[in-house]
Amino acid sequence: MSYLTFRSVSKHSILSLVDSRACLKELKQIHTQLLINGYLNDPHFLGQFVAAIALKSHNLDYSNLVLHQCHTPTLFALNSMIRAHSKSSTPQNSFHFFNEILRSDKRISPDNYTFNFLVRASAQLLARGTGPSVHGFLIKYGFEFDSHIQSGLIFMYAELGCLGSCHQVFESIPNPDLVCQTAMVSALAKCGDISFARELFDSMPQRDPVAWSALIAGYTQCGQSRDALRLFNFMQLEGVKVNEVSVVSVLSACSNLGALDHGRWVHGNGSVLGNEGKNVYTWSSAMNGLAMNGAGDKCLELFSLMQNEGVLPNEVTFLSILRACCVLGLVEDGHMYLDAMRKDYGIEPLLEHYGCIVDLYGRAGRLDEALNIINDMPLKPHTGAWGALLNACKTYKNMELGELASRKIIELESKNHGAYVLLSNIYADSKKWEKVDNVRQVMKVNGVRKQPGCSVIEIDGEAHEFLVGDNSHPKYGDIEVVLQDISKRMKLSGYATNSDSLLFDIEEEKELL
Repeated sequence: MSYLTFRSVSKHSILSLVDSRACLKELKQIHTQLLINGYLNDPHFLGQFVAAIALKSHNLDYSNLVLHQCHTPTLFALNSMIRAHSKSSTPQNSFHFFNEILRSDKRISPDNYTFNFLVRASAQLLARGTGPSVHGFLIKYGFEFDSHIQSGLIFMYAELGCLGSCHQVFESIPNPDLVCQTAMVSALAKCGDISFARELFDSMPQRDPVAWSALIAGYTQCGQSRDALRLFNFMQLEGVKVNEVSVVSVLSACSNLGALDHGRWVHGNGSVLGNEGKNVYTWSSAMNGLAMNGAGDKCLELFSLMQNEGVLPNEVTFLSILRACCVLGLVEDGHMYLDAMRKDYGIEPLLEHYGCIVDLYGRAGRLDEALNIINDMPLKPHTGAWGALLNACKTYKNMELGELASRKIIELESKNHGAYVLLSNIYADSKKWEKVDNVRQVMKVNGVRKQPGCSVIEIDGEAHEFLVGDNSHPKYGDIEVVLQDISKRMKLSGYATNSDSLLFDIEEEKELL
C-alpha cells in the first residue's frame, strides 16, 4: 500500500481502509497520509480515526498513540477507547480513559455510551468492588433509567454472582422492556434460580429468539439438559427462529445426556439455523459432544469436514480435538495440535488445553512427562490438570505421585470429593487400609460428601440416566435380570472382579449419602 494511492481519495473513504486486516505498517501509511493532508487537525475526524483503529483493526496500542496526539480528545474518541478495551483482554484499561473524561475540567462529561461500555468492562473484570462503583457513578450522572444501561447492569451483577443486585435493578424498572426481561431470565439461570427464570419467561408478553435461547442456555448450565431439549423442541413447534446460542446450548445438552443421535441431527440439519448456516460454535459443540462420549474418531472426522468448509477453529474446537486425542490415545497428534494452536492459528492455549495434554500423557502411562507438563505450564495449574494426573496415578498404581496430585487439588478446592475418593482407592489398591480409613476420617471432619456416580446411555434416540443406588428407572426390574444374567456368564467364563476399591466406594455411598 502506498500513500500515493490516497491522493484522489476522500478522508472518509480512507477510514474504510482501516479494518481487521490492516497491519501496523499499513496503519502507519494511512496515518501519514492523513497528517500530510491535514485531516487530523479536525478533532472529530481524529476521533473517528482512533475509533476505526481500536474497533476495526483492534490495535489498541496504536490507537492510544494517535489519540494522545490531540490535547483535547473528543468524548467520542475516549468512549471508543473505553468500548474497545471493554471487549478486549484488558478491560481494566477502560477506566484509564474514563478518568481522562473526569479530568477534562467539565469540557466533556460521560454520557450513556460511556457507562454502557464501563458496565461491560466491569462484567469482564469480575471485580465485585468495581461494578457497584460504576453503578454509583451512573446514578450520579442521571443514567440509571437508561434501558440499555439497566439491562447491562443486570448482566454485570449476574457475572459477579450478585443475584440480589440483579433483582434490585430489575424491580426498579417500572415497565421493563423485552431486553431487560431477557437479561433477567439469563441472570436468574446463570445464578442457579432456573425455576424463577422459567416463571419470568412464561410471564413475558413477548419472547424473541434471544429470550428462548437464554432459558435454553440456562437449563444446560444448570445441568437440566432434558428440559433444555424439551424447550428447544417447543421453540421449533412455535415457529421461533433458531439462533446460534440455542443450537450451541442444545448440542451441549446432547453431550451431557449422551444423546449423540439427537446432537448429530441438530448439527447436520443446517436448516435449523436458517440462512446463517453452521459456524465455528456449532461445529465445535458437535465435536465436543462426540469427544465427550468416546467417539474420538468421529470428532476428528468432523474437524476435517469443518476445515473443508473453510471454517477457522477456535479455543473450543481445539479443546474438542484434544479430548478426541485422549480417547484415541494419540499422544503425538495431541501435542501437534497444541503446537498448531499457537503457530498456525495464533490461539494461546488455556488451562483446559494443558489439562487435556496432561490427561493424554497420563492415560498413556507417561506420568513423569505429565508432571513435567504441569510444572512447565505458563499458567498456574488448575484442578483439571492435577485431577487428570491423579486419575492416571489410580490407573497405574503410582501412590507417591497420587498423594502429590491429591494434595495439590485439595489446596485449590478443599471440598473436592473426587480427590479424596481417588486417593482412597489408590491406597485400597495398595492394601493401605489404615490410610484408606484416614482419608475417610478427613472427609468427615471437612464435611466433604461424595456425589453419587452417574451414567447415561442413548437407546433409540432416548437418553437413559442411572445414578448409583437408584432403582427408579421404569424398567429397573428387567435391567436387573439382564445384568444378573451377564454377571453369571462372565463368572462362568472365568472373570474375577477386583473389588478392593469398589467395596470402599459402596461403603462410602452408604455412609455419606
